[in-house]
Amino acid sequence: MTGGYVYKYLFLITVSSIPGAAYAQSASEQALEEIIAAQDEDTEVADRLATAPGHHGYQPTDAVITVTANGLGTDLRNTGQSVTVIGREEIESIQGADPARALSRVPGLSLSRSGGVGTVTSVNVRGANPDQLLVLVDGVRVADQASPSGGFDFGNLLLGTAGKIDVLRGSNSTIWGSEAVGGVLDVSTRTERGLIASVEYGARDTLFASAAAGAGNDDAFIGLTGSWYDTDGFSAAAAGTEADGSQQFALGTSAFVNLTPTLELFAHGNFTEGDVDIDSFLLIDNEDTQKTTRYWGDVGLAYYGNDLTLRAAYSLSDTERSNRDGTGVETFASDGRSERISLRGEYRLLGGLSLAFGGDHEWTEFETSFDTAAETEISGAYAQLGWVMGRLAAHAGARVDDHEQFGTQVSFGGDVSYGIVGDWRVRASVGEGFKAPTLFQLLSFFGNTDLEPEESTSFDLGVEKGQRGSGLHLALTGFRRDSDNLIGFGVTAERPSGVYLNTDEARAQGIEAEAGFDLARGLRLSGIYSYVDAEDRTTGLDLARRPNHFGTVYADWVSDFGLGLGADLRIVGPSWDNATNTTRLEGYELFDVRASFGVGKNLELFGRVENVFDADYQTVAGYGTAGRSVFGGIRAKM
Repeated sequence: MTGGYVYKYLFLITVSSIPGAAYAQSASEQALEEIIAAQDEDTEVADRLATAPGHHGYQPTDAVITVTANGLGTDLRNTGQSVTVIGREEIESIQGADPARALSRVPGLSLSRSGGVGTVTSVNVRGANPDQLLVLVDGVRVADQASPSGGFDFGNLLLGTAGKIDVLRGSNSTIWGSEAVGGVLDVSTRTERGLIASVEYGARDTLFASAAAGAGNDDAFIGLTGSWYDTDGFSAAAAGTEADGSQQFALGTSAFVNLTPTLELFAHGNFTEGDVDIDSFLLIDNEDTQKTTRYWGDVGLAYYGNDLTLRAAYSLSDTERSNRDGTGVETFASDGRSERISLRGEYRLLGGLSLAFGGDHEWTEFETSFDTAAETEISGAYAQLGWVMGRLAAHAGARVDDHEQFGTQVSFGGDVSYGIVGDWRVRASVGEGFKAPTLFQLLSFFGNTDLEPEESTSFDLGVEKGQRGSGLHLALTGFRRDSDNLIGFGVTAERPSGVYLNTDEARAQGIEAEAGFDLARGLRLSGIYSYVDAEDRTTGLDLARRPNHFGTVYADWVSDFGLGLGADLRIVGPSWDNATNTTRLEGYELFDVRASFGVGKNLELFGRVENVFDADYQTVAGYGTAGRSVFGGIRAKM
């Protein structure tokens, strides 16, 4: 195999989450295995693998690749940042459409939901506001530009089309620009060769079906995945009696073709449409509904040379919402849209020294039933030096952004990872984050064009043994993040009806602990625990819906004859529902069990019981949650 093709496959794997080559999760990984097997016969290839651009000297035999740390991809062991990666195999073992059950395995991450699956679902990373988490799907920003805070609603994301979830905890605007205050979450669309499909049915007449198919070779690939979810649900209002159902259809496609041995054309496209029954803010039964239609994707070119990798892309994301009352009359509508052109690259300067760089320009616009169309623009550029020598890996970089409304913002960041003995390593990172005011906050009826961006500085320090999901894994991380210029809603003499202002400050600090053990053949026990102290520095009160203590313990056993058993125990401590700390949310425990059985090589039966002990709890005051629920299904591969 020639050196050019070695770099090609390494590049594909490096950007498997960005989305350079959707095929990277199938053919590219197989190709890498062939390369590794041939290393004994080709020492030149082995040397190139150790120093290939974009990989910072990792040994790829058991590498877990993250894109969230540096924008192009690196081995988790070669970054000092805190990152968790959940792959498709684990997503399938957890079962179901609900992303909350998978995200509950990420340290430092807590969730709240206003009803059943499909309703508004917020994610807090290390106590940050939900809108301070940058959410990407296939590398495309998918936040709703028409929402007041510009955040992403995880009620609009189900797991049928998800191939991998990559979560970075900590500020990283150095690489990602606006929104990366609390962290970065990237979801990769599934890519499969052949055909795989599953269907499950269970409590509340819930039906969830998904499928993925793909075909191609080393020079071209096209894949398609889709899912359908439908449930009668339960009352969103805890005191209500009328069931609030939801439906969601999702479709995704990925493709690439090699134009030359070093130049690739790629494209991704995604579409989701969901309908959900909602109860009024007064928490009484009604027949209101909300329809959300989202589409996003990108197209671009990727170049992989001996010392240089480049990825240029145009991306688009659009979110349309429509609320209707029980008679079908539209009561509210909005449309938020963003377009972006971007370039990312990495150049191997000398030995283990590399330079990552990039730039982008984004156009955003919004319109609602009560606000006329408005738009703005932001441009940014960054550079980051990386150095690997033996067990040491270090990165340091800076970014400059220029916003049409508020001007210039500069962000700095760096991290270091050092292997101390065996597979133990210490890691540390420091990063700055910022979040530009949304168009709604700037230009709506309540807008304020004098707003400054929200800002944060975070750092963490940790020690880790091994890697998540295999062998003995232990990790302990301490973190702290200070945030300033937070945008809140207030009243002034000039704006008695209300206006957005830079008034708030916050601090979040705590620890994250992880552990995983292979107790016996096929039996693994894992767990996470997080302590998060998130405080409003202006009032001294706790931030709303941020429990101090939460964690998950989960176990899986796989037999030699196809039977698999698993269980998850989620424990969440009490928190406050409101900023004034007057409405308390009690802590709770959720216990889920699941089983699967393989019939031959291509068929699997599976089932689970969620909330086995029928716990009564709330994550948002006044909103209901599901009781004990039973589901069963079948999965087939061709």
